[in-house]
Amino acid sequence: MTSKRHFTFNVALILLPWLSVLFLGKRNIRRYSLTGSVTVILEMLNQVIGQQRSWWVFYDKPKSFIKDVLPFSIGPYMPIAMWILKLSYGNFIKFLFLNAVADGLFAFPGIKMLKKMKIANLKRLSGSQFFLYLFYKAFIMYGVQYFVEKKQVKN
Repeated sequence: MTSKRHFTFNVALILLPWLSVLFLGKRNIRRYSLTGSVTVILEMLNQVIGQQRSWWVFYDKPKSFIKDVLPFSIGPYMPIAMWILKLSYGNFIKFLFLNAVADGLFAFPGIKMLKKMKIANLKRLSGSQFFLYLFYKAFIMYGVQYFVEKKQVKN
């Protein structure tokens, strides 16, 4: 049974990032949504692997991909990807820096907060390994957006 704390956290994890998308503007949403979607799909595949390999543990029983892991994918990943692209696309160093900051905040203080709230914790990954697990997707995300922009210029 999902605890009230876990349910409230999941609702906030999904709603708050998506509310911020309202401030991106239609043009930016259209421009970056494909790359954001690719990021979400890649993250969901990674989460399936991570769950199978016990890279993290969720405290509530029974274990469920939908209530434990999925909210992290459909909640913050796409909106954060679109915001980072909006703020930094075209400047690769700035893009990497913003991704490193966002991933670092989740990998270190974010995981500590999840542990303190008794929602989740890392099991077979260190904080640094988890940071790399998050950060490597930045290169893929930038590459996807590069090809999206290149294709739009040709048309």
